[in-house]
Amino acid sequence: MSTSERKGWRSSPLAKRLPLLVLAALGLWLWQITGTPERELVLQPTGPGWEAARALDLQVVDSEGIPLKREERFFTTGAPPELSFKVDLPAGAFRAVLFVKLADREQRVRIDEPLTVGEERYIVRQLQLPPATR
Repeated sequence: MSTSERKGWRSSPLAKRLPLLVLAALGLWLWQITGTPERELVLQPTGPGWEAARALDLQVVDSEGIPLKREERFFTTGAPPELSFKVDLPAGAFRAVLFVKLADREQRVRIDEPLTVGEERYIVRQLQLPPATR
């Protein structure tokens, strides 16, 4: 290999950008491993009454009551057997507050569900509607 060929390699545009590309890749990798992990909250409606559900409003709040996630779902023929929500949550204690609109009621039914998050990616909770009061 001659000296001019070696010099040509070092002065190429890719070689000049290589340190910047390596730093960008390292930064992206560090950002991914230190960021808040994405979890999947899986709600399984069980028990009577869910066939009358027409809407569900999910709110995930922290220990101070600050909302971290809010999502609404609407149904035409009742709640499906499983509802899945993607939520960015670190390990800790949270609360899932659900407001369920039933076809035969004016007011929404409130369900409070404690969430204790550890290392698991999937958080599965079975939900039951409170007894009807008239």
